Amino acid sequence: MFENLNERLERSFKILKGEGKITEINVAETLKDVRRALLDADVNYKVAKTFTDTVKQKALGMNVLTAIKPGELMVKVVHDELAALMGGKATEMKLESTPGHPAVILMAGLNGAGKTTMSGKLALMLKSKQHRKPLLAACDTFRPAAMEQLRVLAEQVAVPCYIEEGATNPVAVAKAAINHARLNGNDIVIIDTAGRQSIDEELMVQIRDIKDAVNPDETLLVIDAMIGQEAVTTAKTFNDRLEIDGVILTKLDGDTRGGAALSVRAVVDKPIKFIGTGEKMEAFDVFHPERMADRILGMGDVVSLVERAQQQFDEEEAKRLEKKIRKNKFDFNDFLSQIQQVKKMGNVKDLAAMIPGVGKAIKDVEIPDDPFKNIEAIIGSMTPKERENPDIINQSRRQRIAKGSGTDIQEVNRLIKQFDQTRKMMKMVTGMGPGKMMAMANAMKNLRR
Repeated sequence: MFENLNERLERSFKILKGEGKITEINVAETLKDVRRALLDADVNYKVAKTFTDTVKQKALGMNVLTAIKPGELMVKVVHDELAALMGGKATEMKLESTPGHPAVILMAGLNGAGKTTMSGKLALMLKSKQHRKPLLAACDTFRPAAMEQLRVLAEQVAVPCYIEEGATNPVAVAKAAINHARLNGNDIVIIDTAGRQSIDEELMVQIRDIKDAVNPDETLLVIDAMIGQEAVTTAKTFNDRLEIDGVILTKLDGDTRGGAALSVRAVVDKPIKFIGTGEKMEAFDVFHPERMADRILGMGDVVSLVERAQQQFDEEEAKRLEKKIRKNKFDFNDFLSQIQQVKKMGNVKDLAAMIPGVGKAIKDVEIPDDPFKNIEAIIGSMTPKERENPDIINQSRRQRIAKGSGTDIQEVNRLIKQFDQTRKMMKMVTGMGPGKMMAMANAMKNLRR
């Protein structure tokens, strides 16, 4: 995410390295390179020019900070302006529902942007994080496959889906879905609408008719971040006709340029509310401009990493695990459970990039999509007794496990060694007294700052 832009900005800041102070000449030279980096990242030209003009004005007005190196000062100014450019802070949805009157979210966008998938991901987020009771409504009567796709996604996230087979009037379907929600206790209705390969009058009229009929609380436009400047044009056209409330950017995990994320807010004056960051249904996040600015500048994103970990945290499971660790009973079943929790947090390389400094270090390192595949295969080839009693796994058992998992004996030996080290480390941590644990907690808080 934003790899190319990050590299270009780093090179730009090096112009100021070794300079004694901020001057109009060295700032102009640096920002000329910054502007080129933004344009190469597919940022709108006017947005890039206004951005660098603002940074120049603020940087030159801060020469009094003599204790700060010019390069560090420029990074600070650019960071703050990047966050401001993307909206400054996260924008919440305004969803007011009362018994019998569900809130309504209208999803709009072109075909291929990921609108139907984002509808499912949004439903999962509202259900799991906000404890709401969403209903998905299939109102794309233009493309029958969209109804089936939404049905499958609804089953994956365990959310009800309203479908009228053979329906041709999306307005009638939307109204019926809202009535269905009223009768069945759903407090949010997410309406998935039709898209087209490109913007046309029929599409805009249809979505406008649905909006006028249901008066949604939120109208969200789904945009593919990988189409660059075209994303901004699409957002502007939809906003002119629909008056959208916010944007969902998809495929941000595959966009190394990032121009759409930096331009949409400035051009359309509507907030980016959510981003899609991967293929899994859980790969859907609230958009935090300041955290995104951190990531663009290679500073990591520890806060988001901690939040993802907390989402997978089960207090009762943690207490059970602590008891087992204290008694030195931590086994391969527990080890496998921990791996599965990490996998739910998202792509491993993406998670590692959230740790300051790590993203740059692993930039050229090939990390497979499922780095735990062999580990899971090895544990899966163990007998229940071996999983519960790792100490009984002798050489002959290791050979059998290697053969059964399709791996070699070296991989099995390596995993068992790593498991033993993990078990010792976890026992040592749980054996810490309250004072040491408090010191560790304070250290983590300071790291997050």
